[in-house]
Amino acid sequence: MIGRQALGVLYQGKSGRGYDRLDVGRSCRQRSMVSRWIFALLMLVAPLAYAEAAEHAAAVEAGGEHAAGGHAPEIPNLVTMLNHFWGSNPAVHFLHTWENQLFALVIVALLVFCSAKAARPSGPVPNRFQSLVESIVEWLDEFFRGILGAESRRYLPFLGSLFLYIVGMNFAGLVPGLKSPTSSIVTTGSLAFCVFAFVQYTAIRRLGLLGFFDHLAGEPRDVAGWVLAPLMLVLHIVGEIVKPVSLALRLFGNITGEDILLGVFLMLGALAVSGLHLPIGIPFHLPFMLLSVIFSFVQALVFTLLSTIYIFMVLPHHETHHTDGHG
Repeated sequence: MIGRQALGVLYQGKSGRGYDRLDVGRSCRQRSMVSRWIFALLMLVAPLAYAEAAEHAAAVEAGGEHAAGGHAPEIPNLVTMLNHFWGSNPAVHFLHTWENQLFALVIVALLVFCSAKAARPSGPVPNRFQSLVESIVEWLDEFFRGILGAESRRYLPFLGSLFLYIVGMNFAGLVPGLKSPTSSIVTTGSLAFCVFAFVQYTAIRRLGLLGFFDHLAGEPRDVAGWVLAPLMLVLHIVGEIVKPVSLALRLFGNITGEDILLGVFLMLGALAVSGLHLPIGIPFHLPFMLLSVIFSFVQALVFTLLSTIYIFMVLPHHETHHTDGHG
């Protein structure tokens, strides 16, 4: 009876109904249908991916990197496959030119959909998806609070969205048919510029214009401070410019290296059975995909953590002391 009541709370819907076997059966059928769609996508994408990887490997073996198109090996996505077969089509060529922006928009659409679904009223008891989203938001809030203190709620929307967006783009490269937009320096550079602009805006808004320049000059309060102020001003300006550059290059280099590693082992798996003329190869890249899940999460966390520290560094002193009291 207790277990049945617990299931009744777990499966309680908008209408306040308790445990319903029809709801459980419907949920199981939906999960089964999703599993079939994922399996069908894998069966569709895998042979094409291995075929393109084998062709790339053969081109490299025959004529070097230039013969293979002049780019490092990577796991093919849907756009590159379309370009491989219908590259002369203007629409396909347009998609191939802007594929990083296309997949970035896919992640944006996914995040918007998840946010809208989580914000939808579901009665007195949140459903499991809403509970999951709430847990993620609470974890992010506690994480940022440990650095920024009580002021973290003010910056949670920007930093939380930044983290989820980067995680989504990093994970996209591990989904068959998709690509990590963060393997493009344009994407990571845009993210770093957004962080740079937000940090400077926060500094001017919280410190004031004069306080902002005082911060850049090293906050001189004595003769030695004023003598060193011009040097400190130059160093701080260079430092503010270097910060977004390092953010962009770090994320770009790590995700690009990850994609190249997966592409190389995918190519080796295709070459291992190339003599058998099979539509698929040996999945040598699968163990590295499991490591890439952790690696992609860590890279998004590092990017967001550094962005949080940059914001912390420009906050007024009284906010800094307040934060230290909550450490």
